[in-house]
Amino acid sequence: MSISTESQPKSKSRTRATRNPKAKAESTVKTEPEAKVQPEAKVQPEAKVQPEAKVQPEAKVQPEAKAGVAKFRVDRAAFAEAVTWTAKALPSRPSVPVLAGMRLDLTATELKLAAFDYDSSAEVSIAVESGDTSAFLVPGQLLAEIVRALPDEHVDVSIEGAKVVLMCGDAVFTLLTLPVEDYPSLPVLPAPSGRIDARVLCTAATQAATASGRDDNLPMLTGLRTEIRGDTVTLASTDRFRLAVRELTWTPEVQGFTAELMVPARGFAAAAKSFADGEVEVSFTGLEEKYGGGMIGLAGGGRRMTMRLLDPQFPAFRKLMPAEFTAYADVSTVALSEAVKRVALVAERNAPVRLVFARGQVTIEAGSADEAKGVERLPAAWDGEAFTIAFNHAFLLEALGSVLAQTARISVNGDTKPAVITGLAENGEPMADYRHLLMPIRISS
Repeated sequence: MSISTESQPKSKSRTRATRNPKAKAESTVKTEPEAKVQPEAKVQPEAKVQPEAKVQPEAKVQPEAKAGVAKFRVDRAAFAEAVTWTAKALPSRPSVPVLAGMRLDLTATELKLAAFDYDSSAEVSIAVESGDTSAFLVPGQLLAEIVRALPDEHVDVSIEGAKVVLMCGDAVFTLLTLPVEDYPSLPVLPAPSGRIDARVLCTAATQAATASGRDDNLPMLTGLRTEIRGDTVTLASTDRFRLAVRELTWTPEVQGFTAELMVPARGFAAAAKSFADGEVEVSFTGLEEKYGGGMIGLAGGGRRMTMRLLDPQFPAFRKLMPAEFTAYADVSTVALSEAVKRVALVAERNAPVRLVFARGQVTIEAGSADEAKGVERLPAAWDGEAFTIAFNHAFLLEALGSVLAQTARISVNGDTKPAVITGLAENGEPMADYRHLLMPIRISS
């Protein structure tokens, strides 16, 4: 009995098993379509984002890599003037090769040109037609020579990589650039300390620099002493044989402003000539430095210049200028200058010319009876006794040329003491703003 009871359940299980295969078959059949999720798993077509990965056409930004190309158009006359002016600041013997270059900074509407040699800098801005920005460095003197020789048409300039191409009419020039990243930064000046009329500055600096020395071994004598007291500026220079003093007025930003400094005389005079009209802003930095090292800056009309200051030591020049004179002569400035030039033709180098004053006239002499001799007489206002004084003819000509007046007054205290040359105003009064002291040369009787 027990055997039969155990076998019956086994048969039932078999029966259920025989029915289950169908159910299993149905269930498997039902699950197969779901298993065919694999076609959906063909998300691979989406994985074919590779066609989108063909962003490579955009990666052809390489044509934009010609973004290294910058172009501009500029008026030839304006370009030539700016390049020529900037080139004057280039060092004749650059301490490093990049200083022989001229830096050009381009924006959409403006081009800045700059030159720098650590002692002085020059920068000018001109208008251009461009939509690009760029900075590049080219050989300065060569660029100046090329631009001056271009025909009178618009200049098209393109910068691509290490080359600069200039096209003007049928002329095409290609220049190799210098490494602009090696070029030193230009000096940055503070706000202006004051302003001065450009023409007054040009005239005053030219007059005052007349007596400056040319020996670089004596830097004190190559400088222009500048003293500022409120709205009055005094400029002075000397080479020990002559002294030029010029006074002028300016408009300081701060009332009561005072300063004493020394600027390179001839460099400052040349810089002052760069500003034709309008006002020039004057800036200073490092005035507190005892042995120079500071800087002066001039800016106006789109131009900007800086110069390193010299050691401010200078002779007490006011004590050298006589306050009174025993006699004076008034004579035509141009007539005396021309006569000195003619008579000096027979004089040896650095030989003096003699001025012999008598009532109503002056006689200019050079040479001697034993050699070539030149003599010329001119009318002059002289009411004293006959008097003879001799000067280095080159120094005398420079003094007369700096007077800037139709009539020059020569004031004397004897034939061995300094004479002072000034100009006469239209009312006949001496011009007090400029005086030129000249040491006479001893002559044998």
